[in-house]
Amino acid sequence: MSYHPPITITPRLIDLVSRISEAFGRWDGAEADLSPKLRRENRIRSIQASLAIENNSLSLDQVT
Repeated sequence: MSYHPPITITPRLIDLVSRISEAFGRWDGAEADLSPKLRRENRIRSIQASLAIENNSLSLDQVT
């Protein structure tokens, strides 16, 4: 029994995927300056959330 995906790959579908990829590439490049800051903020939030799961009540400022 072979697998049949629930979609049909058409030239229009390929064109749309290509356009989305190009737009994402432009957006990703435009946000390159913010990336290190966002990564740091997300890491701090992840650490704080992990601590909260362990019943540690440190705030985001305290974790920072």
